[in-house]
Amino acid sequence: YAPSSPYSASKASSDHLVRAWLRTYGLPTIVTNCSNNYGPYHFPEKLIPLVILNALEGKELPIYGNGDQIRDWLYVEDHARALYKVVTEGKVGETYNIGGHNEKQNIEVVKTICAIMDQLVPMEQRGYPVNTQHSSLITHVKDRPGHDRRYAIDSSKMQKELGWTPIETFETGLKKTVQWYLDNQQWCRNVQDGSYQRERLGSC
Repeated sequence: YAPSSPYSASKASSDHLVRAWLRTYGLPTIVTNCSNNYGPYHFPEKLIPLVILNALEGKELPIYGNGDQIRDWLYVEDHARALYKVVTEGKVGETYNIGGHNEKQNIEVVKTICAIMDQLVPMEQRGYPVNTQHSSLITHVKDRPGHDRRYAIDSSKMQKELGWTPIETFETGLKKTVQWYLDNQQWCRNVQDGSYQRERLGSC
């Protein structure tokens, strides 16, 4: 453990606390660590839903720095299946990493969303000139402090010991996600009242 930001330090400390309860009091615990989740019901502050909703409204698509930060993306239903495996078949005291096998740069994620949006809801349908692409909305903004360069995870233990692998590829999961947000715009409006305007909550 070598956390480089308050955010990552809070994650590391939670793991230590769980293991301490097991060692001290015998509480039967299992720790799981996962890569970045995405999918339906993701709060609009986060990268993927923020890009989808902003693109739908013709707003800027903010990219921190040059967008070369790397994250591994895990579709939420794959994560749920993994957690069920851990709870029903995992060993007490063990730690399991759950990854999506989808390491992508942030700029690549945003451009992929734009390409899907171009297919599903072309901008010309909303009054823009023919052949206008959603990628034209991409805007680079100042990187935030403590922004980790790369999150990577080795989930081979999940496959070897529990027989779990993700079902969704990044492309199939992302297309399902975009379609869900297009079909559930009322939900998005309901979770965004006047006090929340898609700004990031916190600096990390």
